[in-house]
Amino acid sequence: MYSSSSISKSLVLVPILVVMATQLLLMRTVSSLNMTNAYLHHKCLVSQAMMAFGDEPDMVSVTFLCRGDSYGPKCRSCFATAQSELRKRCPRDKGGLIWYDHCLVEFSSSDTTGQINYDDGFCMPSAKNVSGDRISFEKSLLVLISDLTRIAVTKNQKPALYAAGEKRLGKKKLYVMVQCMLDLSDKGCEECMSHNVVHYQDCYKQKQGARVLGRSCNFRFELYPFVDQKSSPK
Repeated sequence: MYSSSSISKSLVLVPILVVMATQLLLMRTVSSLNMTNAYLHHKCLVSQAMMAFGDEPDMVSVTFLCRGDSYGPKCRSCFATAQSELRKRCPRDKGGLIWYDHCLVEFSSSDTTGQINYDDGFCMPSAKNVSGDRISFEKSLLVLISDLTRIAVTKNQKPALYAAGEKRLGKKKLYVMVQCMLDLSDKGCEECMSHNVVHYQDCYKQKQGARVLGRSCNFRFELYPFVDQKSSPK
């Protein structure tokens, strides 16, 4: 689910874009192991900081995106939690981003709809390194990310730019999911994912798993199932 709205200085709600979509799990072979909603990271946008205490922005754009296998009550609950926590963590800033396992929420004093944000991202790698053939592992990972991104932008029912899948690597399985912000074009989604794959490679390379999370797109891979198959639409 994605929504973006603007609040004027007079506190009149003026929606600029509302999109609600059923988010489809495209490759249903991925199963669920553990679905928590842990806090991951936040960033206060100091470039949008208040000029003086008590100042208010002329406009506040609120954007949120739930993970592709999280919707309905789970999505709404994550949004409410993230929104409240972001206000606490960035009380004097006009802008901020917060990531939870199931959702992303952004407050901004400018409308960035359809634009790729290359700056506000981070990587959370696994503590364990890959054993065995690391070159083969990396090739399989990059191919699967590319294939899933292509599926997300070409075969999914818009505007759910999400896909998840798995690949057997000997006795193990590699599980991957990709997702883009729903206001991006197909080309924008592919460009964002390609950028993150290259930009964060020193973080996730040779690791057994990692989350690479940004404002505009994200991907995750693990050697265990982490996508909730049961919650995906039938």
